Parts: sequence; C-alpha cells; structure tokens
Amino acid sequence: MTQAFTQTAFSNAPAQPGLPTMPTGWPIGSYGSYEEAQRAVDHLADSDFPVADVTIVGVEPMLVERVSGKLSWRRVLGSAAMSGAWFGLFVGLLLSMFSTGAGLLPIVIGLVAGVAFSMVFAAISYGATRGRRDFVSHSQLVARRYDVLSQPRNAERGRELLTNLAARANLANS
Repeated sequence: MTQAFTQTAFSNAPAQPGLPTMPTGWPIGSYGSYEEAQRAVDHLADSDFPVADVTIVGVEPMLVERVSGKLSWRRVLGSAAMSGAWFGLFVGLLLSMFSTGAGLLPIVIGLVAGVAFSMVFAAISYGATRGRRDFVSHSQLVARRYDVLSQPRNAERGRELLTNLAARANLANS
C-alpha cells in the first residue's frame, strides 16, 4: 500500500498536518519537568543546533485535576454576577454609541440585564447538578518525564551539548 503526500513550497509536512503522528528521532536527553526540557532545547538553540530537528515528548501522560475550592450558591451567583456585569457593560456601551441623546440609560440597562440573565442561567446550571460536583478544579495534562529527541543526523552533537549543559549545572550546584 502506498501513501501519497503532497508538499508545499514552505514545508516538507504531509498534506494532512492535523493527524497525530508518532515522534521520530533519537533520545538526546531526558528531564523530570517540561521547564527543564525547554531549557535544554533553548541551550541547543543558543549553541546553533538545528532545533527544527528536535522534539519534546511527554512520556507517561497523566491528567491531573487540582481542586481549588468548594462551590456554593453564593460563589456561583457572585461569579455569574461579575461576568454578567462585564458583558452587560459591553452591550450597554455598544447601545449607547448608537442611541443619540439617551445618556447613561442604555449602559445601565445593559449592565442590569447582563447581571440578571447571567445569574439566572448560572442558577439553573448549578441547580441541575444537584450537588454532584460542589467544587472548582483545574485540569492539566502532565507527563512523568520529558524526553528530547533529535533526528539521527544531529543526535550525537545534541547529546554532547546537553551533556555539557548537565555537567555545568552539576558544577554550579556543588
């Protein structure tokens, strides 16, 4: 079976860039955090390494959900009122630009309507959960480690540069 690839004048990428593909290359470094992997690639770039050949791969991905607080009616309605106020203020300002001689009335109407509608929709949405999810959280995709890969044509040089970086970091910590 053959696959047809079309190339543009600016890229060697396949015609369907949105499809997930496995990373290619040889490992030249492995780090415990994404920040360390970024620092390594930055060092490669500063050393005139062809970083277009480099890929950072998160190994053993995990979805981490950090709970930041408890939800209550007061918190839900307060948050809805604030976001509704901003939206209502925006709509009111737009209305006042097209209403000659109306003064502040369109702004006040937009503000009050934004707050009211936002609070009603938030109350309906929160009430529908019936207490099944009474907390606020933030999700983040993290990996156990981050490997830096390079295409084989430059892998040895990349490995040497990252080994030198690690050696300098160890000397600085000693």
